Amino acid sequence: MGMEKRLMLQGTGSDVGKSVLATAFCRLFRREGWSVVPFKSQNMALNSYVTRDGKEIGRAQGVQAEACGVEATADMNPILIKPSGESRSQIVLRGRSHEEMDARSYREDFYQEAWSIILDSCRRLQQQAEVMVIEGAGSPVEINLKDREMVNMSLAKRLDAPVLLVADIDRGGVFAQIVGTMELLEPEEKQRVIGFLINKFRGDPSLLEPGLCWLEKRTGKPVLGVIPFLPDIDIEAEDSVTLGSRRQPESGKDRIRIAVIRHPHISNFTDLDALEGEPDVELVYVNRTEHLGSPDAIILPGSKNTLADWLYWVEKKLPEAIRNQMAKGARLVGICGGFQMMGQQMRDPEGVESEHEEAEGLGVFPLVTRFSSEKRTLRVKGRVAVRHSAWKRLFGTTVKGYEIHMGNSRILAPEEGEPLLRVTADGEAEREEGRITADGRHWGTYLHGIFDNDAFRRDWLDDIRREKGWSPVEKTTSFRDRREAAFDRLADHVRDHVDLKRLYQYLGWCSGTSHSTKTLSRC
Repeated sequence: MGMEKRLMLQGTGSDVGKSVLATAFCRLFRREGWSVVPFKSQNMALNSYVTRDGKEIGRAQGVQAEACGVEATADMNPILIKPSGESRSQIVLRGRSHEEMDARSYREDFYQEAWSIILDSCRRLQQQAEVMVIEGAGSPVEINLKDREMVNMSLAKRLDAPVLLVADIDRGGVFAQIVGTMELLEPEEKQRVIGFLINKFRGDPSLLEPGLCWLEKRTGKPVLGVIPFLPDIDIEAEDSVTLGSRRQPESGKDRIRIAVIRHPHISNFTDLDALEGEPDVELVYVNRTEHLGSPDAIILPGSKNTLADWLYWVEKKLPEAIRNQMAKGARLVGICGGFQMMGQQMRDPEGVESEHEEAEGLGVFPLVTRFSSEKRTLRVKGRVAVRHSAWKRLFGTTVKGYEIHMGNSRILAPEEGEPLLRVTADGEAEREEGRITADGRHWGTYLHGIFDNDAFRRDWLDDIRREKGWSPVEKTTSFRDRREAAFDRLADHVRDHVDLKRLYQYLGWCSGTSHSTKTLSRC
C-alpha cells in the first residue's frame, strides 16, 4: 500500500487546537473509507502514550491513532521531548529513552540524526496507509528557531504536504495571528498553505463575515472553516497548559469532591479523564495548598520530576494539609510518581530526575523508591488482589493499564497493608503491584489508566458514596464508549463547519461520503 494523500495542520501558535482538529480529520478520513495514520515528527509533552509493544510516544498521537482505528506505533511520533527542568529535557527516540539534553545541544548536535530518524519513520508509515494526517508544533514562524526546525514548514516541504493554518479566535486577535504568520512565511511556504481554519468561535457567524472577506482578499487564501467552540468534547489533551481551560466542575447535591494535586511537572494527567466524565464527580485541580479544601478524596498524579515536585510541595506545607484531611476522612490515591510520594523515602543519588539526592515522603506506605536511568514502559493487565471487606465486590476484577517510570520501589514491611493488584505483561510472570493500607482507604499504583477500567472506577466511587450515606450509581458509564462517541461527535462538528468539498478540491482528492452542510463562498 502506497501513501498518496497527506494533509498537515500547522497553527499560528501553541494550543490553538491543532491536536484536536488533527484527531477530527483522522476520524473523518477514516469514515470516508480511507486507511489513515497520524504523524508528528517532534513532540514536546509530558503526557505520554505507551504502544502495544511498550514504546513511548506523545499522548496526542496515540489518541489520533485510536481515532484512525489503528494501533499506535513509535513511528507516529519518532521524537518525544519531555522537559525535566528549566533547561534540560529527556529525549525519547522511536519510543525509547535516549538521553538528557539541553536545548542548545539538541539543536546544534542532534539535528542531522533527528532528520534521519524522522524520515525513516515516515517511510515506514507510507507503506501502511493511504492518508497521513500530520500535526505541526507551536508556530511555523519562530524566527530564532526556523533555520533548524523539523516539525513545521521544513517537514511539509520534505513530505510535499499541503498545509491548513489553524488560528484560535477565542484568545483574540485572530486576523493579526493569521496575517502576521503569512507575512513571515517565505514565498514557497505561503504557496504550501491551502487555507485557514478559525477555531473556537463563539457568537454570531454573520458578524464575522466582513472580516473573513477582508482576510481572503488580503492573503489570497480561503477560509475553509469557522469552527464553533465545542464544550466537553472528552478528547484527551496533549499538555497541562490545557488544564486551566478544562470544564469547570459543577457543585451540587450528591457529588463526590476529588482534589487533584497539580504538580509543577505534572504528567499523564489524562489518567483522571474518566473520573472527570462521571456525572457525580466534582474534579478540582489544586495548585496552591490553601485551595485543597475538604475533599472526599485526594489524588497525587504522576510527575516528570517526582522528587523536585515533592520538595516543592513540602515547602508549600502540602503534606501537613493532606495528613490533616486524611485524619478528617479524606481518601488518598497516588499514581506513579504520586505513589512514590506516598512512601517513606525517595532516593536519587545519580541525579536521574533532579539535583536532589533524597527526600522523605508522606509515609503512608513502608515504601522506598530509588530512581534509575532505566525507564520501564509496558502495557500490563491483571486483577484486583485486595481482600479487605470494603473491596470484596472488586476482588478478582480485571484491570488494564500501562507503566512508564524510572523509579523502582521496595516494600520494607510487607505485613503492613497488602498489594493492590496482581499483574502481568508480555514475557513476565505475574507479580504484585501497588499497595493499599490495612483499612482499605488509601492506595497507590504504578498503573496509568487505572481509572479507565469502568468497574474499578465505579466501585471505588460508590464506596465513597456509601460512606456518605448516598445510594450507589446504578449504571456504569463505559469510558471506551464515551471515547468513541467523542471521536464521532468531534468529526461531525468539523464536518458541519468545514467546507470539505472545497478542501478536497484544493487537495486534489476525490471525496467519499462526507459532505459539509454548506459551501462557503463569501467574496
